[in-house]
Amino acid sequence: MRILHQDRKKGEIKLLMENLDDLWHLYNIVEKNDIVFALTHRKVEKKTDKLRPETVERKKVRLGIRVTDVEFHEFSDRLRIHGVIENGVDAGSYHTLNLKAGDNISILKEWKEHHLNRIKEAVKAAKTPVLTFLSIDYDEATFGILRQYGVENIGAITSHISGKQYKTDKNEKNNFYSKVLTTLEQIKKGPVVILGPGFAKEEFYSFAKEKKPELLKDAVVMGTGDAGMNGIHEVLKKGVIKFVENTRVAIETKIVESLFEEIAKNGNFAYGFDEVENMIDSGAVETLLVTDKLVREKKADQLLEKAKKTSSKFMIISTVHESGKKLEGLGGIGAILRYKMDYS
Repeated sequence: MRILHQDRKKGEIKLLMENLDDLWHLYNIVEKNDIVFALTHRKVEKKTDKLRPETVERKKVRLGIRVTDVEFHEFSDRLRIHGVIENGVDAGSYHTLNLKAGDNISILKEWKEHHLNRIKEAVKAAKTPVLTFLSIDYDEATFGILRQYGVENIGAITSHISGKQYKTDKNEKNNFYSKVLTTLEQIKKGPVVILGPGFAKEEFYSFAKEKKPELLKDAVVMGTGDAGMNGIHEVLKKGVIKFVENTRVAIETKIVESLFEEIAKNGNFAYGFDEVENMIDSGAVETLLVTDKLVREKKADQLLEKAKKTSSKFMIISTVHESGKKLEGLGGIGAILRYKMDYS
């Protein structure tokens, strides 16, 4: 993400979306009743002579809409912003902005600290290399790209061969590894983490190192208890790889796991809106965790302001990745406490 223009008096910031992660960051910035300006396509009636009916054509126009809803779908590579046109053709009509990487928008809103921090984070993240995961065993190879919001599941290749056959059929094994290597070469972004529960990860690494050594110059191989996406999430929980531990998703995963550890040992925790609010009012909250969906509600936004006044830290957690879904299961809000409260 790049900041193209700022006007503090008007409350306007113009941003350039450079990749899919930027669209996710934007999803966490744009809220209901904000005004967003962007280039878009709109159906415009074209007047003709009286003998022919009017025709409709799609023209590229710049519109300013007052936001009613925002949707982010990581699989479509688009951010959809719905709203009512306030500036431009057909004022008063509804319109949807379909934003993609490469688009720029201007946002007019009441900027809060967590919005500005999100922009700073997105600008900084643009300098961080994207990471590719390959989770492999003798049955399947699963590919994932680490994004700021979570792991994008690219797909999988199935070997169709049992583990016993692998011991005797070297040709079939090499055929499987060749398909995996070809796919990895096509989708690779940034460093590669090769992981899995058995020996396939080391065997594939040796195979690939011989065929395409330049592809694995920055590769890391590590063992996990599970294969597939579960193995990838295990790596994120461990946070032991240098270029993983400081990513947004790894930090979010670690803090949510800390909350669940406190719950498991009946330690310093709270969850559910009312309970967490009581803990904030008591000054007991060390870190407040709120999902990206819940933070859009006014009551959650007010809770963030309360947390700031009591010097509590807070983090907005993406519901795209596994740990975010776990927090969503607690009502979308939880807190790690400074000390355990006595309810007696």
